[in-house]
Amino acid sequence: MPRRILVLSGHPAEASLTEALAEAYAEGARSKDHETRSFSLARMQFNPDFTAGYVGQQPLEPDLLAFQEAVAWCDHLVIAHPLWWGLMPARLKGLFDRTLLPGFAFRYEAGSPFPAKLLKGRSAEVLVTADTPVWWLYLVLRAGGYRAMKSQILGFCGFRPVRFKTFAPVRGSTPERRQRWLETARRLGARA
Repeated sequence: MPRRILVLSGHPAEASLTEALAEAYAEGARSKDHETRSFSLARMQFNPDFTAGYVGQQPLEPDLLAFQEAVAWCDHLVIAHPLWWGLMPARLKGLFDRTLLPGFAFRYEAGSPFPAKLLKGRSAEVLVTADTPVWWLYLVLRAGGYRAMKSQILGFCGFRPVRFKTFAPVRGSTPERRQRWLETARRLGARA
């Protein structure tokens, strides 16, 4: 059954391996007749600083409104991002801060310490590039950025399941290995 898939390249620079993985995933998805929409963080124009917080008004820029509409439209969200200092890039976090807002992504309800998850019924897949070897990332560092993405961002809003695929180590990787990673991303998109 065809799905509506939103693919976000979460690297703040254009022409990155992360962006190539996102594009390969979208190609794979389209090859199986899934409908896709793609966004590139590097090409989006917005202030990533959530200066008003939850107490003020900070109007959403056109790119943020379009991204919110695409999140509401999709039933599967794919985010490709590099792992920097164990987390996502600050600009990607800013995108989440500015768009996954109360009334859109979640809603606090009187008498309950837990929010209503307004984006339930959607799944997510996160493609991560890293210089850290995968075994070190999980066994020693305990993949803190992955846990935050899964539970405190996507899961908080209702995305379930949230799956991860790590492409690492990037530093020192050969062109052949990067090509295999792109093929893996295409296969993941085809399986969506």
